[in-house]
Amino acid sequence: MQLADTHTHLYLPEFDNDRDEMISRALACGVEKMLMPNIDINSVEAMLSAANRYKGICLPMTGLHPTSVGADYPEQLEKILDLHGKHNLVAIGEIGIDLYWDKSHLKEQLEAMRQQVAFAISKNLPVVIHSRESFPEVFSVLDEFRGEKLSGVLHAFSGTTADAERAGDMGFMLGIGGPVTYKNSKTVEVVKAAGIRNIVLETDSPWLSPVPHRGRRNESSYIAVINRKIAEILGISEEESARVTFENSCRLFNI
Repeated sequence: MQLADTHTHLYLPEFDNDRDEMISRALACGVEKMLMPNIDINSVEAMLSAANRYKGICLPMTGLHPTSVGADYPEQLEKILDLHGKHNLVAIGEIGIDLYWDKSHLKEQLEAMRQQVAFAISKNLPVVIHSRESFPEVFSVLDEFRGEKLSGVLHAFSGTTADAERAGDMGFMLGIGGPVTYKNSKTVEVVKAAGIRNIVLETDSPWLSPVPHRGRRNESSYIAVINRKIAEILGISEEESARVTFENSCRLFNI
């Protein structure tokens, strides 16, 4: 059984004491690909170091996370996007809009997202979108690029079935992770409506651990737990869920 974790920050300090062991556990569970979204200019070195150490398994992206967008975002973007061509990067991410923590830089977040989406299209790369309390704003930017061969994933999808349908109409996958295992999770209905061919699996580790690991550090081996829940929701086998979501991941990220 082959699995992919399409969103893990395994290069962060939370894994410094047992990163090798964590990756070994993931591989033992069938997680063959672990895709690493960037955060900002300060995370680049650790991310690329992990990509070099676990070549072919841990795959890096380049992007500026919306919560890192401030007055200096043009300088950060210039340095971060300049990584393309120097390294084998699988996507532009994670990018997007976050209005949960701070709304004071909405204008800058919108412009940073717009520039990064345009860059992704120019390089024929998918985008990984962070959309926390910001679906209208995210969709407004994506609408600007309709018809321009844009693909990607709405990471940690927390929207409605209507949001999911709109994303699908744009050619976007839904990133489904630990929250789908939580009691009374609204994501269950989204998964039912979307179907297995519109989903990729992710952990967002070290955050958003699935039940029964909730409250503890998340890691890529828990993709097996998420896959089991998806299979249960859709009434298919774990093998079928793994096969299709792995194929979705490989196709979207060209890996």
